[in-house]
Amino acid sequence: MELIFRKSSYSQAESQDCVEVADTPGASAVRDTKHRDLGALLFGSPEWRAFIDAAKTNQF
Repeated sequence: MELIFRKSSYSQAESQDCVEVADTPGASAVRDTKHRDLGALLFGSPEWRAFIDAAKTNQF
């Protein structure tokens, strides 16, 4: 399966200092735009949802 990565809408188009995310069934893949060749980390849906919820409420 080919992953389709996207950057945050808050990122500048030419920026290379961010992460990209691709959705898969039951998980999200995350990679660094500076090192795309190194692959991606996979997070299960519950873990990714917990991260997103914490990020939205600044609970870090």
